[in-house]
Amino acid sequence: MKQRVAILGSTGSIGTSTLDVIARHPERFEVVALTAATQVDLLLQQCVQFKPRYAVMASEAHAQLLADKLKALGSSTTVLKGAEAISAMASHEQVDIVMAAIVGAVGLAPCMAAARAGKRLLLANKEALVVGGDLFMRAVKAGGATLLPIDSEHSAIFQSLPEDAKTWSARVDKIILTASGGPFRTREPQTLGDVTPEQACAHPNWVMGRKISVDSATMMNKALEVIEAHFLFGLPSQRLEVVIHPQSVIHSMVQYQDHSVVAQLGTPDMRVPIAYGLSWPERMASGAKALDFSSLSDMSFEAITTRGHSERFPGLKLAWEALEAPAGTTAVLNAANEIAVAAFLDKRIRFDQIYAVNVETLMALIPSPASSLEHLLALDAESRAIAQGLAQGLSR
Repeated sequence: MKQRVAILGSTGSIGTSTLDVIARHPERFEVVALTAATQVDLLLQQCVQFKPRYAVMASEAHAQLLADKLKALGSSTTVLKGAEAISAMASHEQVDIVMAAIVGAVGLAPCMAAARAGKRLLLANKEALVVGGDLFMRAVKAGGATLLPIDSEHSAIFQSLPEDAKTWSARVDKIILTASGGPFRTREPQTLGDVTPEQACAHPNWVMGRKISVDSATMMNKALEVIEAHFLFGLPSQRLEVVIHPQSVIHSMVQYQDHSVVAQLGTPDMRVPIAYGLSWPERMASGAKALDFSSLSDMSFEAITTRGHSERFPGLKLAWEALEAPAGTTAVLNAANEIAVAAFLDKRIRFDQIYAVNVETLMALIPSPASSLEHLLALDAESRAIAQGLAQGLSR
């Protein structure tokens, strides 16, 4: 029987890569639902090719435009609109697998819906864990969902851990996440104020969306991944480490109590963890190139504390600080960072001011523990308002 898939954020880089993998295995998967924010023409192409039962767009205007174009082609796909419809697709009874690829905290609600409905949830939206934290993990447990990480680093860790999750903490010494260092790994820290959005989005190894590309350039993506790893794998922050590995061949490592290290290697292609998540516990072809060891002339590593990296990537340390702070602080950090990155991409603040917005937002707001999704969303909104005001002050 085919596995029925909903892809939340199908027009982004993860969504399109997921569809590429699915297209290679038409006998195994059926696309039931696709969702997008604003890219009507690309979603239209995807609907024509994969013929989903449902397509959802974030706004009524975009949904109407898509519906008109599909009708003209004689498509039977039903077009829906809005956040509630996206969450409905995530929990739909006709869906077995949910690929959560919506960028940002807006993806939390549909991820919670999928978790409560007991779906196989392929999590490419790290903010669901960074913002949702323990509340999200409790929803996964209560719903009986299967949570599989899709970020290359967390997928690598998952593949390198013992199969029995109950023994992770006892057998593992620490988790080591690798980072490429992004486009500014060797740039002089004092020149970062001159960085343009185009330069920040030019990642040397990975093809990603603009927001996550900027996060990689500041290494805030790694800070968020440290937080995500804490909630995913249940290890305290002191047992989470980051090392720079410019070649992006080793995607992450697990060091065991005997100090042996298990690492997952592969080409920097997101179709590898996507294919693993879709087929787990089996394996299937991803379309990615095989790793050619004869061409690997060098694999190098750099500590975060060396070569000026502490000054170059000051935001990384906020991960450990947020995890040691009151519950909900990670949600504040995520919201501030989303606002700061958007302000930088709009050229309203400098690249080096992203960190300033994040730190000052954390100082301005001490959260109380979140007891519900509504509470989390309110905290997110309050944090964004503070960060927005700080960004506006810097842009004057």
